[in-house]
Amino acid sequence: MNGKIVIGLCISVALGLLVAIAGSYGGQSWGAMPIFLLCGILAFAINWLAFIPANIAQTEKFYDLTGSITYVTVMLVACLLSAPLDLRSTIVAAMVMIWSLRLGSFLFLRIKADGRDERFDKIKISPPRFFLTWTLQGLWVLFTAASALVIITNAVRLPLDIFAYIGFALWLVGFAIEAIADKQKRTFRKDPQNKGRFIATGLWAWSRHPNYFGEIILWAGITVASLPLLSGWQWVTIISPIFVTILLMKISGVPKLEAAGQKKWGQDPDYIAYCQSVPILVPKPPK
Repeated sequence: MNGKIVIGLCISVALGLLVAIAGSYGGQSWGAMPIFLLCGILAFAINWLAFIPANIAQTEKFYDLTGSITYVTVMLVACLLSAPLDLRSTIVAAMVMIWSLRLGSFLFLRIKADGRDERFDKIKISPPRFFLTWTLQGLWVLFTAASALVIITNAVRLPLDIFAYIGFALWLVGFAIEAIADKQKRTFRKDPQNKGRFIATGLWAWSRHPNYFGEIILWAGITVASLPLLSGWQWVTIISPIFVTILLMKISGVPKLEAAGQKKWGQDPDYIAYCQSVPILVPKPPK
């Protein structure tokens, strides 16, 4: 196995365990096991199990769906073992599950229609690289859901306050932006007249990546709702929106899509004008 892949695996698991241990500070336990830590282990375990049939078939078709299942499972386990829940915990768990089911089904239907995800063409033929990808998805679930988990598993229960209301409002705005942007792009791609063209209408006239902006905002909202509950090492869980932002803006999201866009339409005057006039992330009304 490639040394870089081994290092990547070790770092991913170590970071996940460290965040899960930190998030467990002041949290509830199931027997001797902190519930937050148990959920972190579960996030990796589900993806490792799903890797086995996916590797045998060399398919990525169930990758995003597995991510959605992981979120739902982790939330359900956290809720069941952390009872009794208060209103903040119940609402946050519902928000995460609603988001994951919508996005997971959207991505699954998209790859089912497209037949493949070109990002995996070289990865899925290498079992070590493919395994690392599934491990990273477990880390993604744990990091993004960290603020939600700290709310649900916390030993402290507080009534809804200004942080909860602001957080819920941010989540609603972010969720709406992401869902609308995804629907607009899917509708655009379904039209045969748009084959080979780039979308520059609807929310996509306000931002080149409005769906990513929405996702960042919704996770930030959950983190805001968690702030009054945090103490000690639990503050590590504010990594949730930070991680999402760095991953989408610097690693797997925007850079790859921008590079693909330049490859397809880099010489198109309309695309050049679009990139010059429309912000890369934060929406701005078109002139």
